[in-house]
Amino acid sequence: MPVLAYIIVAVAAYLLGSIPTGYLVAKAKGIDIRSVGSGNIGATNAMRVLGKPAGIFVMIMDAAKGYGAVYFGSLMVKHLMDNRSTASPGSHDEFVALENAAQFLPVIAGICAVLGHNYTCWLKFKGGKGIATTAGVYLALAPVALGIALAAFILTVLITRYVSLGSIIAAIVLPVAVWFMNENMVLRIVTIALCALAIYKHKSNIKRLMAGTESRFGKKPEETK
Repeated sequence: MPVLAYIIVAVAAYLLGSIPTGYLVAKAKGIDIRSVGSGNIGATNAMRVLGKPAGIFVMIMDAAKGYGAVYFGSLMVKHLMDNRSTASPGSHDEFVALENAAQFLPVIAGICAVLGHNYTCWLKFKGGKGIATTAGVYLALAPVALGIALAAFILTVLITRYVSLGSIIAAIVLPVAVWFMNENMVLRIVTIALCALAIYKHKSNIKRLMAGTESRFGKKPEETK
């Protein structure tokens, strides 16, 4: 098994995901985004605090981290396959290991990118909620399923004006869509785990939604926490 390839992909994807885009953009404007709005470094809070252009930029860059991580995992698979094709055929076990790498490496890259965003080492392992980064991961791994989840997100936000609720609904829809549209059992299980993590990261939003104090899109938040 190409253990070194797994380590390289996992570490590189985590470090890519850990780039705190929202924090850096706000810092460039002289603002510590962790101390304003909801205190989150993600795109939604960046949009509230810094305005729509900055918020959209943060969202795109956070999604790009997820997509880029999966792409790197795929490049590593190609590298392993190319090396095998130019060397001796190898054993059956080596062939199985490469087949497993082709299945696992892009998914592992996606997981590590989301974990890097949610628990960035540059901010004492505190980060965002992973929605945009997860979207970038699934743009690479399961674009049609992502499109279904994105439609659910947009529809929910248009009806309720709650971005957090839209994110939660999308996190419920995505694993269902992946389950019915993708035969990769590893991806199915990982999607359930990542979406459960996304919902968990929204626990404070869920409390505010239940209390009726959650901020609606386009309005200033009623609470900072």
